[in-house]
Amino acid sequence: MTAPAVTSRPSLGELTRWRTVDLVTAAMLGVAFGVAYWGWSAAYTVVSPAFTAVPALGGLLGGPWLLAGVVGGLVVRRPGAALLAELVAANVEYLLGNQWGVATLVSGLLQGLGVEIVLAIFLFRRFGPGVAALSAALAATLETAYEYFTYDYATTFGAGGTVLYLVTFMLSGVLLAGLLGWLIVRALTRSGALAAFPAGREQARARDAELQRNTTSAR
Repeated sequence: MTAPAVTSRPSLGELTRWRTVDLVTAAMLGVAFGVAYWGWSAAYTVVSPAFTAVPALGGLLGGPWLLAGVVGGLVVRRPGAALLAELVAANVEYLLGNQWGVATLVSGLLQGLGVEIVLAIFLFRRFGPGVAALSAALAATLETAYEYFTYDYATTFGAGGTVLYLVTFMLSGVLLAGLLGWLIVRALTRSGALAAFPAGREQARARDAELQRNTTSAR
């Protein structure tokens, strides 16, 4: 059994009322994913030469860098949670050292905003795999737009190559951040680690309701 992907509509006050556990959890997720991002940036330098013939296929490697925002947004479920987690992750990766330097922080901002926009469109009520996938896809789109101007993709890739890069980045984001992020949150929910968060409470209510139905039918 999984927690419902749709929640009752929270009030504006409930959405904006951050608890200490929300801040700490979003920040801790950001730190954890920031270390993972740093490791992936090192792996990227090893793997990316495989795409020398068609550099635009390098978008397939971009998905993992969107995980912090997706997971942070699905766990905390408050405006700003995805952005906070992604920004913390970007700062950790930057401080540990990578090949992109300060540009990493701008990427974190845009990727976090991509997730935030999709969650806001669904009024912070839907947190299923479809919404997670859409949030990762928009995050990949915003990041691609930033890279297009920063790294002059018009010259590097051309129009066709840029479209290919966007499509492969979105595909990678949907699979390796959207769906994988949703699976991570589902696993955490089932383990009881999210008991203090909406997903955990929904899981508990669903379990209690099923137990009550089973008890009633057994009578």
